[in-house]
Amino acid sequence: MATTLLLTACSVEQAEESVEPEPDAAFVTANGSPAGVYEVSAADGTVSIVTLYADGTYSQITPEGTNAAQGTLQVVDGKTCFRVQSPGAEPLCYTESALYEDGTYMATPDGGEPLTVRPMRAGPEAG
Repeated sequence: MATTLLLTACSVEQAEESVEPEPDAAFVTANGSPAGVYEVSAADGTVSIVTLYADGTYSQITPEGTNAAQGTLQVVDGKTCFRVQSPGAEPLCYTESALYEDGTYMATPDGGEPLTVRPMRAGPEAG
């Protein structure tokens, strides 16, 4: 549940000083992870499945297939930030570790516990 709550609360305000991506550029996270499907696990064993799309959007589902959240992605100040499609949602940004050999990495939200992020399969191709 912690993972779902953390990612469901995710959002990011558009930063004035941010640089807009090239129209044909595929989104990558702050640590260079590509679009794709990731299993996100909290230390308590809670798991969700997050899909990062090449167009800079994401969706999150529970392992049972329940849609938990969706929104947009942006890299701000070296962190990957999620913006839930919900009025008044506050930004949630993650500091990411370097990638391990298998593509797994740790993502730590500001003021929160680290999450383990593992790639599940190849993601959507860039537009």
